Amino acid sequence: MPDVAFASPVVSALATLLFIVWMLKLRDRLPMDIPNERSLHMRPVPRSGGIAMMGGIFAGFALMQTPLVVVLPVALLVAFSHFDDAHGVPIPLRLGIQLVAAAAFAFGSLPTLGLPALALVLAGILWATNLYNFMDGSDGLAGGMTVLGFSFLGAGAWMSGDAALLADCAIVAAAGIAFLLFNFPPARLFMGDAGSVPTGFLAAALSLQGWRDGEWPLWFPVMVFAPFVVDATLTLLKRIIARERIWQAHNKHYYQRLVRMGWTHRSTALAEYSLMLICGATALWALRHSAYLQLAAAGLVALHVALALLVERVWRKHKNSHIEAA
Repeated sequence: MPDVAFASPVVSALATLLFIVWMLKLRDRLPMDIPNERSLHMRPVPRSGGIAMMGGIFAGFALMQTPLVVVLPVALLVAFSHFDDAHGVPIPLRLGIQLVAAAAFAFGSLPTLGLPALALVLAGILWATNLYNFMDGSDGLAGGMTVLGFSFLGAGAWMSGDAALLADCAIVAAAGIAFLLFNFPPARLFMGDAGSVPTGFLAAALSLQGWRDGEWPLWFPVMVFAPFVVDATLTLLKRIIARERIWQAHNKHYYQRLVRMGWTHRSTALAEYSLMLICGATALWALRHSAYLQLAAAGLVALHVALALLVERVWRKHKNSHIEAA
């Protein structure tokens, strides 16, 4: 078991690299992300890099014999999301497939949950699945967050002595490292729905497995992925209050506003990495020192709210200056 657990992330990274090299040779046949008024990039970029990343993850999972209750829903999401990347599908159908995957995992992994708790779990999985997709809009952002987020989850599993969960988290992080080599600004390849949707699902699934097995409380993965959770949640709430059509694509996330204000993709990614390092390190510290959990959680909430307000204020000044100039 230790040898397989050590080898599986290496296999995941190498398989991802091989898939990416092969895919880039077929670049003209891949679904392309064509720039539009909501885009942050200026040239067409292949958006199926997630296929390569998920191929590497499946290779690692095969070595670890990761339970099918995790693997099969992920495979369903990869296949459907790749079709969505290539052809586009209606939002109700997209959510329906995601709900099927979430229900399959929840009923298989958490069979003793009552109906109210099960409904909350399904909602949480669906939100994690989609918020990861929402945050995949700037070079290197979702890829880097995959590396950092799953590394911190793996560290939490290591602290609890769960070798299998540690290996599964390391497999995802290793595939993220290989993908990031081609996605860090300037990106040669995008993750696309085929990568962001199943990766978000895995963030929820592995987090719930750790919670089920007593490795950590639910606040731990939420704190680890706080930069994603806060940005996506605040943006959604603001759009609901403004009575906007929340299912339509937009460019109002805080990371998008940073780029639109003149930040480069590289500086935006590095700033988000720094924020996630702070959140992940704080979450690990609080996991060891649970007496200080409330203080750590309050500090992170205050930090994110302050940053959100700062970005909002600077954005309004930037927008007003452009209006006056016009």
